[in-house]
Amino acid sequence: MARLPRLAVADQAHLVLLRGHGGDPVFRDDVDRAGFLAALQRACRTDSVALHAYALLSDHVWLLCTPASTRSLARAMQSLGRGFSASFNRRHARSGSVWDGRYRTAVVDRGEYLLSAMVFVDQAPLREGAPSSADAATWSSAAQHVGLEAPVALTDVDAYWALGNTPFDRCTAYRSMLDEPLSVSWVQRLSAAAQRGWAVGSPAFLDALRHSSARAVSPRPRGRPRKA
Repeated sequence: MARLPRLAVADQAHLVLLRGHGGDPVFRDDVDRAGFLAALQRACRTDSVALHAYALLSDHVWLLCTPASTRSLARAMQSLGRGFSASFNRRHARSGSVWDGRYRTAVVDRGEYLLSAMVFVDQAPLREGAPSSADAATWSSAAQHVGLEAPVALTDVDAYWALGNTPFDRCTAYRSMLDEPLSVSWVQRLSAAAQRGWAVGSPAFLDALRHSSARAVSPRPRGRPRKA
């Protein structure tokens, strides 16, 4: 079966999944992780992609970002993939692809959907059982979103700004969100959307995408179509 083309929408957030080849580790140490983040920032800056959140796990990476054009994200991910793979292979005296095929992505609606996607990314290390709290994870954007440190240049989304009038208010409100795990249904919905290339949002948002896209934007209902 031919694979569907990716959904790519300018000025709309995208949840991105990068997986290690064959389930192999993507990072062997913190030098690899720091190199990845440096390559990610260069790619986003060069190809006009705003980075909102990230989480580096052992064998995969979650990103939340907004491309300026329909081609921006693809160019940035290609640049990131080539650059990091080359440095990783040189450093570890290996060859071949680091990544398991092409990146996966889901277009995400604004407002509560986008904020939930950001929490989803920031809680990813916690779901893996690594840190004691989401903001304790060294290699995710959670700490930056609660005002602890800022090693990576991030672009805050409107939904985050709406959490409070001051940086302290926003950080406090977001920390409360991080401390409450996303429901299993939300985690499954966002994970499946990214892996299968579906969009996540309100019925009106999905309907608008259907009219502007040449491909399906959400899974079809199961079972036979209802008779008219």
